[in-house]
Amino acid sequence: MIPRIPRRAALLGATAALAAPRLARAQRRGGSVTSAIYPGAWEEAYREHVAPPLKRMHNIDLEMQPLFAVDQIAKSAASRGAPPFDCFVLDPGPRVTGIERGMFERFDAAKLSNRAALPDILVDDWGVGCAAQVVGIAYNPKKVPKPGGYADLFRDPWVSRLGITGFQTTFGTISLIEIAKVFGGSETDIEPALAELKKVLPKLAAVGAPAAMPGLFQQGQCDVMYTNTQTVTTLKDRGVDIEFAVPSTGASAFFTTLHIARGSENIDNAYKYIDVVVSRGAQDALQKAPYNFVPVNSGVTLGAGLPMRSLDEMARFNTHDWTRINPLRGPWIERFNREMAK
Repeated sequence: MIPRIPRRAALLGATAALAAPRLARAQRRGGSVTSAIYPGAWEEAYREHVAPPLKRMHNIDLEMQPLFAVDQIAKSAASRGAPPFDCFVLDPGPRVTGIERGMFERFDAAKLSNRAALPDILVDDWGVGCAAQVVGIAYNPKKVPKPGGYADLFRDPWVSRLGITGFQTTFGTISLIEIAKVFGGSETDIEPALAELKKVLPKLAAVGAPAAMPGLFQQGQCDVMYTNTQTVTTLKDRGVDIEFAVPSTGASAFFTTLHIARGSENIDNAYKYIDVVVSRGAQDALQKAPYNFVPVNSGVTLGAGLPMRSLDEMARFNTHDWTRINPLRGPWIERFNREMAK
């Protein structure tokens, strides 16, 4: 005979059964954080140098969603208030879009144990810098002389060895804006840059997608290009003959930043994740080969090959207003692809 279960006990048991999955989900949330991450080197670097200390120090599992910046914005916009990840990683243009659309929680840098090691230029009400980028000219010293600036790229002997790319990346957009300025343009007027490129287009060594440029340089299909120091250092580690030149108009700087998604249910874990990313140990490891990130923690000694001795020097580099650039960038990309294809 099956014993009767009292109604009260049955109700309590049912309640506990219903609560168990919610409790399990809460426990899983409490022990993890999900971050969007750039595919490729960023994902590999964070898996190797961020996930282990986050687990060791805070018992938090790092889950990553490989997404480029524009895809992070699009996926978050489509989520309708239920963020698909806890943290964004973004370059300046998409960062501005995220702020304008209210996608980020207000950021409290006081919650970071490593706040004192971060220069003030890296921290604001919306997030924190996690990697610095320096943009200028790369050249093969065995093939061409060191260029003095962007104008040199349109003259021999550089023009016939020049490889160019478009506005799809932050470094490409910045470089083309700086070229436009040299020829009389501005941050919002890139006509002079496109006009000069059209004049020399038949002479150029290569026109390629951003991801293809390092390979084209390594294969010798071009010997000069505009790029960032991370690309230069990575190619040099592979034995490629390459050096970084600061243009006469100055190097350009921008920061990749981390942000907490508005509505995240793992805000405390998100702060711990960000704190690990900007810690001295993680930043020093990320700076080394094969990743070659420019560190943001002032306690990390900057590696050789960078055009500055400290992060504070980046304050004198060229910067750009992405609130003005963003509305124009889409048409720029389409036009470059249409007019510069070889």
